Amino acid sequence: MNNNKVWKSLKNTITKMIPAVFTAMIATALGFIALYTSPVPMIQDFGKMLTIGLVISFILGIFLLIPILFTRDYFFSHVKNTKNKKQKNHKTPTKMDKRIDWLTEKAIKLRWVFITLAVVAAAFGIWVDIDADAETDVETFMPQDTQELQDIHKLRDVLGTTDQLSIVYEAETIISVPIITWVDELTNNIVEEFPQIVVETKSITHLVKQMNDGKLPEGESFKEKVSDIPDEQLKLFLNENETKGVITVGIKHLEADELNQFITELESYLNHNKANEIETTITGKSVLDVEMIRGLTTGRYQMTLLGMGLVFMSLLLIYRHPVKAFLPLLPIMFIVGWSGLVMYLLDISYTPLTATLGALIIGIGTEFTVLIMERFYEEREKGHPGIEAIKITNKSTGKAIFASALTTIGGFSALLVSDFVILNNFGMMTLINITFALLSTIVVMPSVLIILDRFVKIKHID
Repeated sequence: MNNNKVWKSLKNTITKMIPAVFTAMIATALGFIALYTSPVPMIQDFGKMLTIGLVISFILGIFLLIPILFTRDYFFSHVKNTKNKKQKNHKTPTKMDKRIDWLTEKAIKLRWVFITLAVVAAAFGIWVDIDADAETDVETFMPQDTQELQDIHKLRDVLGTTDQLSIVYEAETIISVPIITWVDELTNNIVEEFPQIVVETKSITHLVKQMNDGKLPEGESFKEKVSDIPDEQLKLFLNENETKGVITVGIKHLEADELNQFITELESYLNHNKANEIETTITGKSVLDVEMIRGLTTGRYQMTLLGMGLVFMSLLLIYRHPVKAFLPLLPIMFIVGWSGLVMYLLDISYTPLTATLGALIIGIGTEFTVLIMERFYEEREKGHPGIEAIKITNKSTGKAIFASALTTIGGFSALLVSDFVILNNFGMMTLINITFALLSTIVVMPSVLIILDRFVKIKHID
């Protein structure tokens, strides 16, 4: 390769390849930005890190990789030319080229079959995925053979519970006969009202009764007993100003859905059984766990639809053509449905991590489809008919997409060896979705481009 050709290659890369990659980067980043809408900070940070990594990769590709490749070809091309002179004169298609050609020909020939199968599988996958279960038991995310988890189970067997929530009640003064009577009745009645869930309850009246042979003293006698309680123990149930108190409720271990239902029923019970001057609030770690799981596992379709909407609007602004803006997203829609179908068939429940798969599918898949579409219309502008253009596109770009997908698969494969079920499932589903993105780009995208090519006007280069 002489130096003039090197400069020409650099010019073509800057004028043709970089704009296409930049468009793909914007679309991918907007797909990741959908994660910012999650109410959970860890998901927001995950989206931020994906976006930052994407931008850094793009910058390094331009300002580091391209100069390195240019330097290699400009200053050392004579060595390469000497070694490979005969090979260039007798260049033959590789096995990879032949396989991509075969796949492309089959995709074009059977395009309506592929599209029909893709639509049916995606539709069924979305249908079963709408009501898919979410794993809400945090303990199932951990390695099941860890000593710490076994210790929790043993402790739960001995005590009957390791989980609890708190009922905070407040009034101008809670050391009064009506309120003390209400607290004592509530402490006893909750166990009777929810015998299948509540294991034990504790309150200030519970402590005083233990100190008074199981009887509840009244008036000044009650206050005297309270003053005898050690401060470290008293502050767990009563604040210094005697305006707030706590009833702790020990409960059996429940999944988030069951726990949420119990909290709802308990709130209803308190509303029907509280004094007028008292305000009550249910709080505690168990309540926080419910809110955390709810925030992590709900709204996944909202994030996916938002990501697709953002990608579509960005491509519409760039291409100023609705069909070209929609084309890269169509295969992505199929992948979302296929992913749901696989999770249904493998009986995998959604977790806080797999709930983000929609945004990852959009991000990774859109990059592939945008590059294929850009290359396809570049060949169409040169005057090639649609079928020939897609063959050239897959032949010239297919290997790069295969390499990109395989390296991404290799990176996420490390998650498969994790002892944590949540990471293992996330890694497996990510590998499956990247494979879907690859197949959709190489097999389904050509069919989509050929079918919808009639709706895009091409300005041929003279």
